[in-house]
Amino acid sequence: MKQYLLILLVFCSIFSYSQNSLKLKTQVVNSINELRNFVAIPNDALNANDIQRNIFWLKKKFNQRGFNTTELETENHPLFFATLPMEESKPTILIYMHFDGQSVDSNKWNQPNPYTAVLKKPNENGFETVPFDAMGEDINYDWRLFGRSTSDDKGPIVMLLNAIDLLKEENKVLPFNVKVILDGEEEKSSKPLPKAVKEYRELLEADFLLIADGPVHSSGKPTVVYGCRGITTLSLTTYGPVKPQHSGHYGNYAPNPGFQLAQLLATMKDEYGRVTIPGYYDGITLDETAQNVLKNVPDSKEAIAEKLQFKTAEKVGDFYQEALQYPSLNIRGLGSGWIGKEARTIVPATATAELDLRLVPESDGTRLKKLVKDHIKKQGYQIIDHIPSKEERMAHDKIVSFSEGSVTDAFRTDLDNNYGDFLVNTMQQAFSEDIVQIRIMGGTVPIAPFINELQIPAFIVPMVNPDNNQYSPNENLKIGQLAYGILAFYSILSTSHN
Repeated sequence: MKQYLLILLVFCSIFSYSQNSLKLKTQVVNSINELRNFVAIPNDALNANDIQRNIFWLKKKFNQRGFNTTELETENHPLFFATLPMEESKPTILIYMHFDGQSVDSNKWNQPNPYTAVLKKPNENGFETVPFDAMGEDINYDWRLFGRSTSDDKGPIVMLLNAIDLLKEENKVLPFNVKVILDGEEEKSSKPLPKAVKEYRELLEADFLLIADGPVHSSGKPTVVYGCRGITTLSLTTYGPVKPQHSGHYGNYAPNPGFQLAQLLATMKDEYGRVTIPGYYDGITLDETAQNVLKNVPDSKEAIAEKLQFKTAEKVGDFYQEALQYPSLNIRGLGSGWIGKEARTIVPATATAELDLRLVPESDGTRLKKLVKDHIKKQGYQIIDHIPSKEERMAHDKIVSFSEGSVTDAFRTDLDNNYGDFLVNTMQQAFSEDIVQIRIMGGTVPIAPFINELQIPAFIVPMVNPDNNQYSPNENLKIGQLAYGILAFYSILSTSHN
């Protein structure tokens, strides 16, 4: 209810006519219907036909709003590009979002089809489905739309389209040139993006970049994020007998790759979760200004621990936001032999660990991977990039195959950037509330190519609720966030930077 009243007040402060709440509800209803139609188009990033059907929908919707649109060909899926008519005297805002989504397992969703959005209202047991005609004239902003990509990231695209509708209805003269770039393979790391940004550099030129992706802060407050961590990956496999062996026959004799891998991984971190590999945290300093920004984020360590159900956090930083300023070394998956009901009394043939390394601007992903590799060598391992031959097995006591993924760089815009000040001040005035400013978020958005090539500041302005279940079954978008996003885009695009 508080959020509902806040949005109504904000809307009243932005528009000068008397039918404020009616216009807001009308636009939210339109955005719900539009989002339902958009979600109904499957958008698996692994399916080229899905992506093409989504681009067809986007062309139609952006053209209706007066945008010129085109497809930018890449080494894989095309990018979707749209721009309103340009004026040389105006600064240019480039808006990045993505329209692809994670693959779905329908069996894990609490609805028949993840691509058919359903309306649900909260109850004591979670949520219950209600028909769309139950919304009535009084839209309940606590109700939610459930469906794949409702929040990540089709919802924000629909918010922008409906903000443009309001701007046109009000005959607003936009103080910005507006360019929009929509990615069709963000969920598969946007590998063609760096080359594409280079190729289309002139077309994408702008004064600053706004990324509308991810959730607002867990407090639900309006949020501006100045950067995000990058990512790279490693895969490590250790080897025991050439085939799994009966543990009664060869236990205590054949080397066990599971124990080898566990011992190797244990050398990489101390008991407090800090990486022990020399040089891993080099170059990172946090001055007083940065520390103040980090401490002003309204996190609760007790709430985080309660939500995740652990007693004591790791000690990479003294608190959550500080921990995000350092590169991470994470075991994202482990496998050896068989487990659960399929467990067998064997000495496994192999053990594999999948690692991800979250990067910050001070850390180079290629350098960190080399540090990990050098550390493994120091532990006495022969490092290879293939399945070992018999000759290699007989020649070395400890072997690890080492493969690495590509690097997505981190980015971070200076906290005193004038476009950052503009965004914070504009949203603070629009929502009459202090803005949560986050120096760098923990996740990764593949934005660094824009910053590196275009040399422009970038900011993430999240639009969706923090409990949206993105990537997971039962992804959802709170109806109130549709209104929030429409108003956020409206206020940013209608306010002069000067």
